[in-house]
Amino acid sequence: MKGSCLCGAIGYEVDRLDTPISHCHCRTCRKAHAAPFASTAGVLREHFRWIRGEERLSAFESSPGKLRYFCPVCGSHLVAERPAQPHVIVRVATLDEDPGARPEMHIWCSHDVPWLRDGDGVPFHDEWPPGR
Repeated sequence: MKGSCLCGAIGYEVDRLDTPISHCHCRTCRKAHAAPFASTAGVLREHFRWIRGEERLSAFESSPGKLRYFCPVCGSHLVAERPAQPHVIVRVATLDEDPGARPEMHIWCSHDVPWLRDGDGVPFHDEWPPGR
């Protein structure tokens, strides 16, 4: 499966997702992605490779020992890692293809903020709401 940043400057490829997809609600994911949660999955390093733009990557140490890698052009966060771990954490929303798996859990929900929760009765629209 291939993945990329928004502007296409950086691309990667994974052979498979090695851990289930999780929606992480931690404060740092929420801030880094400007979203209520980030959808992530672990990929063993031997199943992950950069295919273009690796030299362009920027990184930020968001907590001790955890690096988040992103495109300095468009700002897309692509992966995170703790260098001693055998896997990288892929931001599943940056995949260009369906991984064939669905999220299995929400984690770090203790960091949720009530004003970002989906409420009952909040409408969903395929595109813009009618009349917009």
